[in-house]
Amino acid sequence: MTTPKTRRDSCKRLRSKSMFIESEPDPTVPRGSDGFYWCSHTMTCLGPDGEVATREKCESGRTCFETH
Repeated sequence: MTTPKTRRDSCKRLRSKSMFIESEPDPTVPRGSDGFYWCSHTMTCLGPDGEVATREKCESGRTCFETH
């Protein structure tokens, strides 16, 4: 079994629209994402290194990664 990622595992520049929706958390509803991410440095779906910005790919090891 794999451990779910937390926001701290991802680059601080990674954004998704779920970050801007204010609602009370409901423990009976799984946390979801539409899968659309962007980099706040480039304001596009690509990071400064030219690679796609996703939750899985924006991790330490990338040249543009910034910790929280």
